[in-house]
Amino acid sequence: MTDEDDERRPGGAVHITLEGYRRLAAELERLTKVDRPKVVQEVSDAAAQGDRSENAEYIYGKKKLREIDKRLQFLQRRLDKVNVVDPRDHAGKAEVYFGATVTVEDEDGKRATYTIVGEDELGSGGGRISINSPMARALLRKKVDDVATVRRPAGEVDVTIITVKYGA
Repeated sequence: MTDEDDERRPGGAVHITLEGYRRLAAELERLTKVDRPKVVQEVSDAAAQGDRSENAEYIYGKKKLREIDKRLQFLQRRLDKVNVVDPRDHAGKAEVYFGATVTVEDEDGKRATYTIVGEDELGSGGGRISINSPMARALLRKKVDDVATVRRPAGEVDVTIITVKYGA
């Protein structure tokens, strides 16, 4: 997902769980206070060795520094526009909303559990699905025992909602 995708949404807001926000903020802090200063020192040390045009450590360090700076810019922009949603705010509600952990059963009796999260949280554990995924879109605002029709490239599938939970 790019910043351009965000700007096509009303208000440009991106939903993220409190846990996801904390993870991105921790990454920003680590990059700022640990990783970037370390690479800056490595580049400085490599530059002190002389001819920079043939200095692999210098060239690699500069490339690594550009990558860190690019990620820092992305994280700063992203954290400025996220809408932090604490799933516990929905605790006790019977409907599926952002942050819900939902167990579903498909037409063949197979069960699966999904937690609906923002795009930036997908790589942080199994069972997490994007709020923009076909499964999440089908489940939103449904309740236990409701049947949701998921439209996938492979065709439609009906799933029955077994449980809806919020928080730990």
